[in-house]
Amino acid sequence: MSNVKTSIRSAIAALAVLFLTVGCAPAQSISPATAGTDLTAGVASNLLPFYNQTVNWTTCNTTMKCGTVKVPMDWSKPETAALKLAVIYHDPSGASLGSLFMNPGGPGGSGYDFIRDSISSAASAAVVKRYRMVGWDPRGVGQSDPVKCLSPKATDSLLYDVSGYPSNSAKDLAASKASQLAFLAACKKNTGTKLEYVDTVSASRDMDILRVVMGEPKLNLLGYSYGTFLGATYAALYPQNVGKFVLDGATDPTVSDEQQSLNQLFGFDSAFKAYIAQCIGQKTCPLYGMTQATAIKRIQGLLLKLETTSLPTQDGRRLTAAGALTGMLFTLYSKSYWKYLTQGLTQAFNDDGSTLILLADAYNGRNQDGTYSGNELEANVAVNCLDNRSSSKNADMVAQNAKVMATSPLLGRYWQWGGLGCLGWPTSHTVSPKSYAATGAGPILVLGTTNDPATPYKQAVHMAQVISSAHLITLHGEGHTAYIQGNACVDKAVDAYLLNGTVPAKDPDCK
Repeated sequence: MSNVKTSIRSAIAALAVLFLTVGCAPAQSISPATAGTDLTAGVASNLLPFYNQTVNWTTCNTTMKCGTVKVPMDWSKPETAALKLAVIYHDPSGASLGSLFMNPGGPGGSGYDFIRDSISSAASAAVVKRYRMVGWDPRGVGQSDPVKCLSPKATDSLLYDVSGYPSNSAKDLAASKASQLAFLAACKKNTGTKLEYVDTVSASRDMDILRVVMGEPKLNLLGYSYGTFLGATYAALYPQNVGKFVLDGATDPTVSDEQQSLNQLFGFDSAFKAYIAQCIGQKTCPLYGMTQATAIKRIQGLLLKLETTSLPTQDGRRLTAAGALTGMLFTLYSKSYWKYLTQGLTQAFNDDGSTLILLADAYNGRNQDGTYSGNELEANVAVNCLDNRSSSKNADMVAQNAKVMATSPLLGRYWQWGGLGCLGWPTSHTVSPKSYAATGAGPILVLGTTNDPATPYKQAVHMAQVISSAHLITLHGEGHTAYIQGNACVDKAVDAYLLNGTVPAKDPDCK
């Protein structure tokens, strides 16, 4: 298993729904936050048409403004073709501190949808009151010239119908390779040339155009999960344009895809074991009274059973190992979701897959009518495969498999053969920064949670070491990301920085 998504914020609202059984008008233009400031200093002349474009902002979602911003498809040849980015913003009700761009993660998460639908979950009320909150869909995502691959029915087959995982047999590996190549062929057919240009470096460069379009001399960013990678890349490319940056649930931009996969596997393994440790002490838990080793074996036994059989669900679909594992991993993103894992396991051990498949639906963005709320699956694969891919050489995958199994006997079986995920994918047209030190940038906050399953804490520690002006904020606890998750210590530190520019003298070490 490879390229597990690194954000869950876009699925929070969906989870709540699962368990509860516009006309447009012209809007005013945006003026520079600092009058007389040259916002395009140092910009190449062939890029100026993009930086100086006029956006037709219209009123949408009652109180917000929406528009389309053009960016060069190929930043090295900006005159050849353009892509369109969907942008939305909400003006502050108090004295303005400028624009605060927000990315919820992914890659593939829709910042446009998040600001439109869940702005109160993006930041504290005090921050929303003072900032123009800006959401956008990065290139290839959502409404921004999206990557398109499969029909909803074919997506269902890919995510839910596969009952087994590749073994060492030549037959299984050949079938997996064929499946990946078929997926790629569909992406090429339905997306076209732009499929080759949805990498993170290009998406980060787009952010500098957005900065100028919004009239800002500096870019302020609140990036969650994959949004921290976007932010770190932007800071490396444009350190002089960095304003206030909060990078929460940090990834490590300096490691290989193979190591990134191992880091994430370690995180999910640790979070799963934390859940088990609590569950076995609760009488309502189906693992009650077991040792951790016995509980792990029982969960492994369930997944192995579902590789060759399936469980019925209330909506008539069947739960396989693929759906069950996705549903289980979803609940590890927040300790508040553990009760749903308990419910799902209780049902599954009694031959009912209803809760686990609903959890998988929430994670996958699958609606009740069988459609999907966005294109996060396609964008996730496309971006990851352009950015940093594992080797697909058989010997390298076998060696990686051994590391995977050693890292997590509980989940490792489903993390093997990761190199197949990007088999045959186009190569990137861009070059990643040689250094992510971002020398010259102002203070940047990097947040990490000690038992974060998707972006393990050590990644935040390393990012804070790599970025020369970074300040680490640690949250001791469970779950993915730290800000606006109910911890007053974290929220106070981040708000003081965003509202007053106050940087912690040392890591507040929040508990």
